[in-house]
Amino acid sequence: MFLAEWWHWMVLGLLLAMAEMAIPAFFLIWFGLAAIGVGSILLAIPDLDESTRILLWTGLSAALVAIWFRYLRPRTMSAVGTSAAALAGEVGLLVTDITPDSRGQVRFQKPILGADVWECYSETRIKAGERVRIVAVEGSYIRVEPAK
Repeated sequence: MFLAEWWHWMVLGLLLAMAEMAIPAFFLIWFGLAAIGVGSILLAIPDLDESTRILLWTGLSAALVAIWFRYLRPRTMSAVGTSAAALAGEVGLLVTDITPDSRGQVRFQKPILGADVWECYSETRIKAGERVRIVAVEGSYIRVEPAK
């Protein structure tokens, strides 16, 4: 049986990381990082047998993917694909004054439907710097009201 050297694992990890650039699913990177991790472990403990190396790679891959889906992914994903009705109630900071006759802009902490700044309007006068919440998404504008 072929016993892979530490640098084989490093090369595999780099190839998987480069494949991530060609297939932007943000999934192969975790297998690549796990392979680099196995290569690093093999530098310290070079006499691990092949089955242990593969189990180690599988375990590291599963752990990294689980961490990604459990903790990291929810923080990096925007609300793209979310229905407009589900956004009602989101709170942002008004950047410019708005009146019933003029539009303004509101900024959100994290992107909403792919943008962190939205053009908005309101049925009442609201000054810049106030917190507002989404009442409805109407085309490329959102209707807001003062947050309570």
